[in-house]
Amino acid sequence: MVADELGKQLHDRATRGQDLSPEEQAQLAAWYAAQDRAEMAELGLPAPETAASLQAQINAVLAQLAATTRQIQELTEENKALL
Repeated sequence: MVADELGKQLHDRATRGQDLSPEEQAQLAAWYAAQDRAEMAELGLPAPETAASLQAQINAVLAQLAATTRQIQELTEENKALL
């Protein structure tokens, strides 16, 4: 966890166009993430999900949609046969 004061200093340097070392960039990114989490918690919002988690949810919904589509097609064929 990056100390708040260090994060503020790195943020100040970055916004002024000063170069940050790779380590400092990583520390700043971690500080930004911590600030985002704190803000989300204060606003009562759920934590953001990872892209992989969202993609897994999308894949699950697509599979469910495909199954429902097959069921509709089967019912449509059965209804045609009854007519």
